[in-house]
Amino acid sequence: MTTAYDFSARDIDGKDVSLSSWKGKAMLIVNVASKCGFTPQYAGLEALHRKYQDKGFAVLGFPCDQFGHQEPGDEAEIKNFCSLTYDVSFPMFAKIDVNGSKTHPLYKWLKQEKSGLLGIDAIKWNFTKFLVGRDGQVVKRYAPTDTPEAIGKELGKMLG
Repeated sequence: MTTAYDFSARDIDGKDVSLSSWKGKAMLIVNVASKCGFTPQYAGLEALHRKYQDKGFAVLGFPCDQFGHQEPGDEAEIKNFCSLTYDVSFPMFAKIDVNGSKTHPLYKWLKQEKSGLLGIDAIKWNFTKFLVGRDGQVVKRYAPTDTPEAIGKELGKMLG
């Protein structure tokens, strides 16, 4: 059976990273963008990461420029923006595609595991979130409008 831990991706510094680094931890995998109406969610995502990281949880950010050209920068610009604007400490990855023929394998799998509204697989916008349990399986898919604060209430129950 495939789990999230079977995938790897290039991090924001260009190193290949296996998601098995987070084996046994819950993860919130999010496609992010710096110039989106939902960009302020970085603050909430960072708060979740800091609050629950000691309980076996991590937020993983995957920049994507497929929605309204809202992530135009390169990895260095994205890293700088996240650091200076939101003091992001959670792992950030290199820009990826979440839809189309160049969809990153992780996102192909995530979308197969939990489709969106009306059973549609495609990611509709930035800040779509996938909660992955400690077993590496997708627990839930959240819409961009689902705030990190609301997800935090469920996380508290899940992580104990």
